[in-house]
Amino acid sequence: QPKCKISASRKLSLKILLLTRATEDLEAEKTANEEAKVRYLREKLPPLQLRGLNIDDLQKVCKEIHEKIHVVDEDRYDCEAKVLKNYRDLKLKVQDLGGKFKKPALRKVRVSADEMLKALFGSKTKGSMDLRANLKSVKKEDIKQEKVHSNKQPNKTAESDGLNVGDWRKNVEAMSGMQGRKKMFDARVFKTP
Repeated sequence: QPKCKISASRKLSLKILLLTRATEDLEAEKTANEEAKVRYLREKLPPLQLRGLNIDDLQKVCKEIHEKIHVVDEDRYDCEAKVLKNYRDLKLKVQDLGGKFKKPALRKVRVSADEMLKALFGSKTKGSMDLRANLKSVKKEDIKQEKVHSNKQPNKTAESDGLNVGDWRKNVEAMSGMQGRKKMFDARVFKTP
């Protein structure tokens, strides 16, 4: 590889000179902008002479200022709209110059309810959406034993509450309300030996 003809110390000194020149130019530009701003404001907004004016004259001055404010607001709005339009156009041009991008093929991702809530609401969610947490777990052995038990004694009712063990709907209907709870309480607590 060919070696660079400029030494490292010379490069450093050149960089320092360029940076100092750039800072001086920036400061000069800043002061020029401030002076131009002051000149523009002097031209557009001459100092107000309010001494010695009666109420009618003051009201006229206020109306003139109000009209000028409307004109300036309209100009400001137009300038903002132009800037926004130009920004959008330039952004589109930059994207076009950058080249055509192919959209990647989307793939299915499994997301739990908790992760979805976290993505939507951030860390604001207090409760979890684990719907399976509150469900009763049932083992296959228990189901088999219950089927065998119900097959052996098909029409026999439970000893304590007098209901069919196999049909859960009847149990729920019978236990609903205060009468069902009272039956259950009486059957369990006051059992006679």
